[in-house]
Amino acid sequence: MDRKMSNRKLIRLSQLKSKLATENLEEIDWVTFGVIVKKVTPQSANNGRTFSIWRLNDLRDLNQCVSLFLFGDVHKEHWKTEQGTV
Repeated sequence: MDRKMSNRKLIRLSQLKSKLATENLEEIDWVTFGVIVKKVTPQSANNGRTFSIWRLNDLRDLNQCVSLFLFGDVHKEHWKTEQGTV
């Protein structure tokens, strides 16, 4: 993990909103981690394609969640991922 995180900045999901407002994250190599705390039943878009929505949290502040939308191949590969997965 030390090798993978070398020269990268960890930004907690609960900090993401404030960091987006104060820093230009496009200029930094950053990572975040999250736990799937809620999964919405897969939905159909207007074009007929199916997608998933996950609510992610870093378990520091349960009121701060990020919604992650999965489309296309990512949805097909990961839609069965279990709630509670990191």
